[in-house]
Amino acid sequence: MRRHRQSLWSNMIFSLGASALCGGAAMLAAAAALSALSYFVLGSTQFIAFFAVLSAAVGGFTAGYICGRYRRRYGLLGGIACGALLYALLSAIGIASLGAPADIKRLLLLVAAGAVGGVVGVNSARPRGLTD
Repeated sequence: MRRHRQSLWSNMIFSLGASALCGGAAMLAAAAALSALSYFVLGSTQFIAFFAVLSAAVGGFTAGYICGRYRRRYGLLGGIACGALLYALLSAIGIASLGAPADIKRLLLLVAAGAVGGVVGVNSARPRGLTD
């Protein structure tokens, strides 16, 4: 007789942590791509602040989307939690490197983008290999 094994995404702590790490990787990739665009194509630094906000929004949305898509429930709350976890990660990196945490506007941006991503992820099509 076959045992029923629950999905790894049913564990809330694992799913939030994995989603936040994927969102952090997406944020890092977006920041690298946008800074390369700014350096090689535009040749100026006038859009750096906009690109930083855009890369943070991409990371928050990605984290919320992954959490919502694979957990399939509580998309809004999961996205908010992923955004807050990403903010904690950014603040820890900021304290370690600069001595100051990220500002509160970044928290609001990450939480809002994560909430939108979580709702979109829950309402998207079910992944093929997902078992509950």
